[in-house]
Amino acid sequence: MIRLQKRLGATYTEASEDELAARIGRAKAALGESVLILGHHYQRDEVIRWTDATGDSLALARHAASHPETRWIVFCGVHFMAESADIITGPGQAVILPDLNAGCSMADMADSGDVELAWNELSAVTDVDTVVPITYVNSTAKVKAFVGAHGGSVCTSTNARAIMTWALDLEAGGDPRRDSSVFFLPDQHLGRNTAFQLGYSASDMAVYDPRLDLGGLAEKQAKEATVLLWKGHCSVHQRFTVEQVEAFRRDHPSGLVIVHPECPHEVVERADATGSTNFIINEVEKAAAGTQIAIGTEIHLVNRIRSAHPDKEVVSLDPLVCPCSTMFRIDPAHLCWVLEGLVDGEVRNRITVDEETAALARVALERMLALS
Repeated sequence: MIRLQKRLGATYTEASEDELAARIGRAKAALGESVLILGHHYQRDEVIRWTDATGDSLALARHAASHPETRWIVFCGVHFMAESADIITGPGQAVILPDLNAGCSMADMADSGDVELAWNELSAVTDVDTVVPITYVNSTAKVKAFVGAHGGSVCTSTNARAIMTWALDLEAGGDPRRDSSVFFLPDQHLGRNTAFQLGYSASDMAVYDPRLDLGGLAEKQAKEATVLLWKGHCSVHQRFTVEQVEAFRRDHPSGLVIVHPECPHEVVERADATGSTNFIINEVEKAAAGTQIAIGTEIHLVNRIRSAHPDKEVVSLDPLVCPCSTMFRIDPAHLCWVLEGLVDGEVRNRITVDEETAALARVALERMLALS
C-alpha cells in the first residue's frame, strides 16, 4: 500500500490512552462549535466516544451539510466517506480525515480508469444508451462522477432496490423487462442480492472482471445480461459463510440470523433478515428479550449493539471476527493530531474533490435522493 499518511511523532504514538483522551477533550472544548466530529458505525469505541454524530456514510455526510455554520468536519471513517462529505457540504467547510491511509478495499476495486475502459469495451459490443450505471455509495468521487455523467445514480444498501427498479424501468406490477440493463459497481454482492429481490435469476446476471478483456465475458453474455456486476466486494462481509449460519442454527434453533446485503447471496438467502446497518440495529431493538441473534456485519458495530441490548444474546456470525482494517486506522492518536492542529491554526489532512468531479458526482447523488 502506498503510504499517504506521515508517521506521527512520539508525542502521539507514545502517549497513554488517558493522556490522549485528556488532550482530545481539551482540543475539542477549545474548538467548540467550529468543529463537528463524525463517526461511522464501524469505528472503534475509543473514537466514537468523541463524536457528535454516528451513522452510515451518507447519513453522516448529510448531517455535516445540515450544519453549514460548522467550519471543520472531522470524519472518522474512510476516504470515500470524506469525499462524499466534501461534495455536499458548503464552500466554507473543510472536511478532514484523521488518517489518509484509511481507505476502503471495496472502493479501491473500482478504479475510475478501469470503469471508463470497461464502458468503452461494452460500447463496442452493445448499445450503452440502454445501460444504466449504478454505483454503491462505497465508491470514489471519480466513479460517482462517471455514473453522473452517464445518466446513472448512486445507491445505498437501503435504497438499492428502488434505484435498480428505476434503472430497469420495471412494470408497475414488478415484472422484469429486458429493454434496459444495469452496470452495478463496485459491490457484486449488493447488486446480486438486489437483483434477486426484484425477481431476476442468476442467468440474468453476469460478473464483469476488470482484469480481463470485456470482463472475461463472451460478447453474447455482455449484450444479454440484464445486470452486469462489477467484480468487487467488502473484505469484511465476504467472510460470512453458509457454514457459519448452519453452525449457529445447530446451537440456537430458535435464534435469528441478520446479515448485511454486502454478504454473499447464499448467506443472505439463509438469513432471517438482511439490510443496512440501521436496519440491523432496528431489528435487534425489535427482538424480544432473551432472543439469540447472530449478526453478519463488522465487529465494532456488533459489539456496540450487544452492549446496548444486554437482555439479548448478540454474537457475531463469524466466530473469528474481522474488523474493518482500514476503518481501524482511525485511532485516538490521529484524532488528537488533527484536532490539535486545528487549535494551532493548521488544517491537517483536508480532503477536497475538484469542482468538475464534484459537480458530476453531485448529479448522481441528487438523482438517488430524488428517486428514493
